[in-house]
Amino acid sequence: MARITVEDCLETVGENKRFDLVHLAIERIRQHRHGEPYLVEGKNKEVVMTLREVAAGKVSFENVKGLPNAEDEAAKVVEAEETVEVEKAA
Repeated sequence: MARITVEDCLETVGENKRFDLVHLAIERIRQHRHGEPYLVEGKNKEVVMTLREVAAGKVSFENVKGLPNAEDEAAKVVEAEETVEVEKAA
């Protein structure tokens, strides 16, 4: 059973910022759904794992956009392949 509470997360996000916590969790869940691995150990559902990341201080508003995203990595690979193809054609 998961032992994480909203209060644990609010300690790292800031008191009275429940709305902000929801937005932070949603952004991180989107990243997980695009293949980003969890930053904490556990075998819970994605919402609980995301809240664990927030409570542990590994995910915040300052770093959520900078965390590597599998979709971004895939786009970089495609871009690199296209560059190689253009160079070969020239």
